[in-house]
Amino acid sequence: MQRSGKKAYLAGGAAVGAVNGLLGGGGGMLAVPILERAGLPERSAHATAIAVIAPASFLSGVLYLIEGLVPMGLFVPVSLGVLLGGALGAKLLGRLPLKAVSLLFELVMFAAGVRLLLP
Repeated sequence: MQRSGKKAYLAGGAAVGAVNGLLGGGGGMLAVPILERAGLPERSAHATAIAVIAPASFLSGVLYLIEGLVPMGLFVPVSLGVLLGGALGAKLLGRLPLKAVSLLFELVMFAAGVRLLLP
């Protein structure tokens, strides 16, 4: 990889991490298109996005906990649900047809965009 390519990936990664940390998620929505543009196949882009978002999410979560921003009564049940859903999603990524994965990703991105436009 060329030096300029590494700088572009670092800048893209920093943007993804900042969005994820600031908004509590959504970095993966940016990471997938960036990784696809970098030449990764779609399934690998989705898997890599999760893999690179995990440490950023963990660090952001620890900082949110330290700052007292996390309602502790919700932390354990929601965490368990997220872990179960994440495991299911990871299993499904390898089994679903690529068209279904693409369509689901597009629908989620569209729904998120529509939600942002609503009061």
